[in-house]
Formats: sequence, structure tokens, C-alpha cells
Amino acid sequence: MDDETEQSGGGPFYLGFDLSTQSVKAVVTNDALQVVQEVSVKFDQDLPEFGTSGGANRDPTNSKVVTAQPIMWVKAMGLVLEKLRLLEPPLLDQIVGISGAGQQHGSVFWKRGGLETLRNLDPDKFLHDQLAFAFAIQNSPIWMDSSTSEYCDMLEKAVGGAEVLAKLTGSRAYERFTGSQISKIFHTKREAYNATERISLVSSFIASIFLGSYAAIDYSDASGMNLLDIREKTWSPICLAGVVPEEGEGANLAEKLGPPTPTEAVLGTISPYFVERYGFSSDCKVVAFTGDNPSSFAEMCLGANDIAVSLGTSDTLFLSMPSLPQHGFGEGHIFVNPIASKDHYMALLCFKNGSLTRERIRRDYANGSWSIFNELLDSTPRGNFGNVGFYYDLWEIIPKIKNGDHKFNKEGSKLTKFTSNEVEVRALIEGQFLSRRLHAEKIGCKITKETKILATGGGSANPKILQILSDVFNAPVYVQGDSNSADLGACYRVKHALYGEGRPFDQFIQSVQAYQKVWDPNKDAKEIYDKMLQRFAILEQTILNL
Repeated sequence: MDDETEQSGGGPFYLGFDLSTQSVKAVVTNDALQVVQEVSVKFDQDLPEFGTSGGANRDPTNSKVVTAQPIMWVKAMGLVLEKLRLLEPPLLDQIVGISGAGQQHGSVFWKRGGLETLRNLDPDKFLHDQLAFAFAIQNSPIWMDSSTSEYCDMLEKAVGGAEVLAKLTGSRAYERFTGSQISKIFHTKREAYNATERISLVSSFIASIFLGSYAAIDYSDASGMNLLDIREKTWSPICLAGVVPEEGEGANLAEKLGPPTPTEAVLGTISPYFVERYGFSSDCKVVAFTGDNPSSFAEMCLGANDIAVSLGTSDTLFLSMPSLPQHGFGEGHIFVNPIASKDHYMALLCFKNGSLTRERIRRDYANGSWSIFNELLDSTPRGNFGNVGFYYDLWEIIPKIKNGDHKFNKEGSKLTKFTSNEVEVRALIEGQFLSRRLHAEKIGCKITKETKILATGGGSANPKILQILSDVFNAPVYVQGDSNSADLGACYRVKHALYGEGRPFDQFIQSVQAYQKVWDPNKDAKEIYDKMLQRFAILEQTILNL
């Protein structure tokens, strides 16, 4: 091994991609899974010819229609690879495996002949020149599109209702989900649908390019389509029929999707195009690509019953679930777990009122100062004298509650305001975390002595908020340094797929995790918040009934 390779930490090396809404990023890690190289291309800045804003194109006549051009993604991938090729030391020939993540719910419609084009790429020509006419739909729907409400209703009606669909596929029908997007194209652009040879998600689309053949959609990303039976790990016939109700020329949706595959699957070796043009090894393996949320889940390396809490504009919970819940379907999303056995799942719960609501209460009750906000938290006891608050700046997703604030004293009487600023501030934070715990438990999350909470997002920088998080959940809270999340998760998955030899994912890559425990729950927290949670659930139902 030469000196330059030694400086990179030693091979073999792994390559992970993240095709997100606004950019493509790539990281190379060494065998210790430390990042040694990193490059990116931003769509708005580096590819202005596609006219994107925030990585997307918005229909000027219909604000609900939001798309992106697959050929832009192809061109961006080419630019990323050119940047990687020019880095020192050169490592592309030492990369043993590639995987990646794609923004969830985006879809790509390959035109007939697309497979032949992928199999015969000319290394002397740019990717984007050769794939310019490979798509039946030039503007692909992405996750921000909300133009498919009628097709969501159609799908839910076809399977017997929203709850039935959620139990079958892990989610009720959502406008951004691929099933409803396919249905819209089938009903409004039949000629393009009939001309479609293969439908990819953004993740399997990128994998297809590297593979030089159509890549299968992995189980975890497929869980965000309203089409996969999450128990059987196959396309649900009743859902397929609900999306494409007619048979005839080009209407065979299962054939257009291809069979789904395990997320840890090694799909094959890299296309000769990348060997000849960029210098990859011909033995370099392509591991199934997945969605950005499952890939970030892999980077967080959650074990059974662990909880990741992202405290951002919206608060998001990721849960590792050893089995499907008995109740609570329709709250959030349940995906096939990307890093565990086939009978394990991951859940994603999104709460719209997160950091912006915290900032509003800080502004109104703490003079806009986090320092004063924290002093107010410190000046009130756990349980807040029995006062409970619900704060919604926006219509909430979980549960569906109209915007507005609701405040209750220990007797359960509704108040217009609390007696002091410190009670107000603690009511907000305790109320938010009681809500997160309540709905996590509703879908089967069990908090045990082994549970740990990984806190991320901007709110995780506030130690006083994290202490309350620890107390409400009665579990230790950990934080980690900055990471590349989805693309780094791809590198983790590559190493496990190639060398894991059946070992559990979290044990295999445990050594690279940089978690630091910052708080343990106080000894009296369990008794206080177990009782408070019961009251919170009753009061929340009272608000729902208003």
C-alpha cells in the first residue's frame, strides 16, 4: 500500500451517494467507515439550465404539481463522478462496493428501449447525452407533489378504506406516494404510461445506471409507495389494481415495477461504462440503493426499540420495531427495516409543529433568548404542577388537530393562559415530548431498560430540552457529531452486505458510531410522566372531539 492510500485510512473503500431534493452528494469511506473523500453538486447552482428552485420545478399553472427532470439527476451524477476522479489520492479503482440513497417517493418512467441503452453505454460519451431520450416522462413527480388527491381516494376505496391500506402497506394513501402518482399518469397520460418499459424510484434509478441494467426496488423504499404488502414483501395485487384498474396494452404494472428485492441485496457488478470511463474496478459490487429516510436510519444504526428523535422544523421520530403493531396503523409510516431481518420494521412519525413552535414560545415568553428559556425550564419542577399544554402553530399531522393552543390545569379545566412564563415554557416542552411518546407507543414502541434515544436536529443542541426528553421517555439521551447521514448510511450498508457474514448490522458497525450520552433520566421521572401520559392522552382526545 502506498503512502497516499495509508493517509486515507486504508482500503478497501466504499462509495455512498445521496440524491436529495437539492443536490447529489457522494462520500468515500475507508474500511473503518471514516469519510476520506466528499464531493457534491447542487442543482440550482451547478445546473442552472434546468431552471430549478430548491432542486424542483413547479408548474406555474398548478402549485400542487412539483417535478424534477431525471436527465438533470443523470448530469449531476456525471459531474460528481468527474469530481471524484480528480481527487487525490485516486481511490476509485480501490472501491469495492457502491450504494446510495434517493429522495423518497420520486419516480422515473423509462421508455421502451431504456434497458438496451443502459446495457450499451459508450464510455467515450457523457451519460446525459446517451440517456437524454430514455424517459417516457421528462418531468418526474417528486415528494413535494400534492396533485393526486383524487387518486389517493380511488386507491383507498379500492382496497376497503384508509385503515385497510395502512395495515397492508404501512401507510394510508398520501399524495406524494408513488402509487397515486402512477395512477395519475395512467389516467391522464395513457400514451406515456403505455410507452413505459420500467418504473423506478429515484433510488433504484441511480442503481440502474451503475448496474447497466434495471435495478430492483428495495423493500424499504418500496414501503413508501402504497403498493408493497409489507408482510409478504411482494406487490399487493389489490393495490396494483387500485392504481391501474384496467388491463390492456402497457397496463401490466407489476411487470413495469419488477420484483422488489431485500435492501441488503448485492445486485451485481458495476457497468463496464464506469470501469472504462472512470477507472472503477470491474469487481466493484452494486448493493441495492434505498430511500433517504431508510438510509439515514442505517447511519443512525438503531437497535431494537431504540428511538431517534430529530428536533427540527418538524419533529420526526424513527423507531426500530421487532414486529408490526397490533394497533395504530395510519399514524405515520411503517417501512420494512433496511438493516434488520425481514420480519423487522422501522416506523417514521412526523409532527409538523416542532422548532418553529418552540421559537414562538421563546419569543413570547422568554424575550427571544434561549438562555432565559432554559432558566425558566430550570425553575419549574418535573410535571409542571400538573399543568399540560398543547401548542399547534399549524394543522398537526399526528394527530389531526387544527392550529391553536390548548392549556389545562391539574384539575383538567381549560385555561386561557398559565400563571407564569416558566409554567408556559415547561408546558410546551413536556407537551411536545409527551405527544411524541404517546404516539410512538400507539404503534407498538416499547421503552425498555436497553432503550436509548439518539437526538439530532437543531433542537438537540439545547441541553435543558434534552433532559426533559430523557425524563419523559425514561431513557438515556445520546447525541452524535455532524455526519452525512444518508450517503454515509449507504457506505455502512455496503460493508455489511459484502462482509457482514450474517452478523447483525448494529453489532457489525457499532465501532464507528460516535454517540455520546448526555443525559440519564431522573429517578422520579418514570412515576411522574407515566401518570402524566395517561392524562395527556385523555386531554388530547378531548381536543380531537371539539
